[in-house]
Amino acid sequence: MICIGDEDPGTDDAALLMRELSVALALITGDSGAASFSVDDVRGPGGCFVLARDAAGRPLGCGALRPLQPGVAELKRMYARPETQGVGGALLAHLERRATAMGYRELWLETRLVNVRATQFYLRHGYRRIDNFGKYAGRAAAGCYAKALLT
Repeated sequence: MICIGDEDPGTDDAALLMRELSVALALITGDSGAASFSVDDVRGPGGCFVLARDAAGRPLGCGALRPLQPGVAELKRMYARPETQGVGGALLAHLERRATAMGYRELWLETRLVNVRATQFYLRHGYRRIDNFGKYAGRAAAGCYAKALLT
């Protein structure tokens, strides 16, 4: 059983998962991605940070939303421990429902194109490639994706 709920990104379990994500990203892309995330972005209005746990309460993965522009949230710090099954999809579905409940019409995200596992995951879940936005504009290594949310 996977339980997903809100958690402050400053907790020990949240910090542990984000460190694991940073190490994994650095191995795949050469960059941890940590500089593109601020806990303040997800603590404020229009943001959230969630943790997935197993029935015993062990942390399995995390993800966050931050407001990007009217009607659009950015998906941040998505991570599921490699040994888990179904956690990434459960986290993504949970965050999509949360975004819809918060009034967002679309979710956007960025991942490095070399991170084939992540790009395939998002494409399988209905995301489409869009022009690179914000700080990712003009960066050939970055791939940006979007999904319209059912309202």
